Amino acid sequence: MPEGDTVFLAGKVLDKALAGKTLLRGEFRVPQLATTDLAGRDVLGVGTVGKHLLTRLSGDLTLHSHLRMDGKWDVYRVGARWRHPAHQARVILATEDLQAIGFRVHDLELVPTAEEDRLVGHLGPDLLDPQWTDELAERAAAALAADPDRELGDALLDQRIMAGIGNMYKVEMCFLLGVTPWTPVSEVDPAKVVALGRKLLKSNAWRTSQTTTGDLRRGREHWVYERTKQGCFRCGGRLRVAPQGAGHQARPTWFCPKCQSGPAPSG
Repeated sequence: MPEGDTVFLAGKVLDKALAGKTLLRGEFRVPQLATTDLAGRDVLGVGTVGKHLLTRLSGDLTLHSHLRMDGKWDVYRVGARWRHPAHQARVILATEDLQAIGFRVHDLELVPTAEEDRLVGHLGPDLLDPQWTDELAERAAAALAADPDRELGDALLDQRIMAGIGNMYKVEMCFLLGVTPWTPVSEVDPAKVVALGRKLLKSNAWRTSQTTTGDLRRGREHWVYERTKQGCFRCGGRLRVAPQGAGHQARPTWFCPKCQSGPAPSG
């Protein structure tokens, strides 16, 4: 699933392309919205909350979408060839000169703008909130600390605690904190965890590439994430990878037994 910074950048690209313009075409290719036409509405702006995209329209209307594992928003000049098959398009928003196409996007829903909270109100503080405050940081830290026995990696993926962290940042944050993802939350400083998460997402928010090491060269972007063959970027040692989470929520989780302390699955 895309990380919060990927969604943040997608929102900025859509906002630049659509904000302040009138839709000449606004159609959906999903059953629940197939008869809805947004043509004639003005795009007031596009914002993000965690991994949720909110396109705000005139007439007190918001289009909510989520990328999940495979969704993507692309922007093209009107008449340009799409980079993805037409049958994967779920929504088309076109102005006089540009068109935004949502390919394989999920959770498409139109709601009154005043009711956005029922879609995103359950989320914790957004780590890329431009209005970030110490109060939000304290709220996220308190929510993280509320379940001290919970595995840190599992808690980091809980968007109700703080919004925006995906599996890559989960893995890399645990490495930078020096603990395994199975370490109980009680063993780390919640405020430090929140600050680290915000720092990493902010550092990558305005670019398509992501790094946690500070190096954007291929094969050097991450400390342990997806480095099974290369080994730990710090010590060069052999990494372990194991699933974390139950059922369909399980995620492959990399860690370095030498650089990270704490519990881990056997084997």
